[in-house]
Amino acid sequence: MDKKKIDILIKERAKHYKGEILQTSYHFVKWNVLAILTGGIVGVLSSAFGHALSLATDWRKANPWLLFMLPLAGIIIVFLYKKFGKDDGGTNQVFSTVRNRDEVPATAAPLIFISTVLTHLTGGSAGREGAAIQLGGSIANQLGRWLKMDEEDTHVIVMCGMSAAFAALFGTPMAAAIFSLEVISVGIMYYTALMPCLIASLVAAGVAKAMGIHAEHFYEGFVPELTIVGGIKMGIVILACSVVSILFCMLLKNVGKVYGKMKNKYVRIVVASAIVIGLNLLLQTVDYMGAGTELIVQAVQFGRVEPWAFFWKILLTALTMKAGFKGGEIVPSFCIGATLGCAMGQLVGFEPRLCAACGMVAVFCGVTNCPLTSMLIAFELFGFEGVSYFLIAIAISYSTSGYYGLYKDQTIVYSKYKAKFVNQKTKS
Repeated sequence: MDKKKIDILIKERAKHYKGEILQTSYHFVKWNVLAILTGGIVGVLSSAFGHALSLATDWRKANPWLLFMLPLAGIIIVFLYKKFGKDDGGTNQVFSTVRNRDEVPATAAPLIFISTVLTHLTGGSAGREGAAIQLGGSIANQLGRWLKMDEEDTHVIVMCGMSAAFAALFGTPMAAAIFSLEVISVGIMYYTALMPCLIASLVAAGVAKAMGIHAEHFYEGFVPELTIVGGIKMGIVILACSVVSILFCMLLKNVGKVYGKMKNKYVRIVVASAIVIGLNLLLQTVDYMGAGTELIVQAVQFGRVEPWAFFWKILLTALTMKAGFKGGEIVPSFCIGATLGCAMGQLVGFEPRLCAACGMVAVFCGVTNCPLTSMLIAFELFGFEGVSYFLIAIAISYSTSGYYGLYKDQTIVYSKYKAKFVNQKTKS
């Protein structure tokens, strides 16, 4: 080959590599900027949301009579959704956006903000992560519209918003970043969104910390050396948690069916409010109101819970959420897992605080089908000391919790039992 042809070939290859480098650099810079922007905006608004929930919770604790305002809060929530938005999307609507079938309306953010605060203010048993996902998804989707992003980029920025809101409220940026990638299609990870989701999560968590939102960190106590006996005892505890995660999903579904027979949503939410008020008065405690954080602390840090606390939290959460109140089921699932794990640890004679921590991530894994997120949550909340037990808990829970889940638009792509493509919706 003569020198002229060699020069032409070198120039062509140089042009090719230059184009690749420029394209990669463009996408890297572009998504860094978009992720920082999304993380900053969602972080500020999610932090405001977190402070509003804290104020509502503190006010409710100082004024127990607010429980009797639950029917009024329910009527306001139903009215707001009838007037300004549809009430059949929720977190599933955000998932649909990522999967090309829907858009998160701009009204979703203010609606979920107001309705979740009202739910917590008046004592409804609900979490906050569902609201956070909807809040972040709605804000990011609107940002995508303003920037005139194409469909594929809009999906990624919505995932960034989900991660950012989750990280801001929970203070677990690693878990938040992976959750958005893992939760929508179980068995397939959306790696395209890994870097922007991680950056958005870190930025949002930093903004939240600067605005006074303190991350949750628990200490699970002494972690015994892993032995065959200890592993068997932990396995028994986690099998119970796995069964309860299925029961939680089933109860949510069936309570929704029962409520569905009441076509008038105002009547439905008032009747549900009366039942929730009656149960709280019967139990003579405020522990089951709101997300249940106090019960988690009792279980994980002190190893003390009422034996049937998990059952009452399941029942009150199902009655609250399926009636039309807003919030989420993930923190209640933490509460259910922590209280059941603690009670089972006492029953089998194994460190109840460690069992509470493992039960907490096991039930979360069972209801979300997200083992990687569950492991990262365990690390960010409890540290690495109990890693062997966390792995046991998450592995058993994932493999025995079936195809049940909190989100009806979540898809199990590959079978939990064999290397087989199934592509089926969760039984939620």
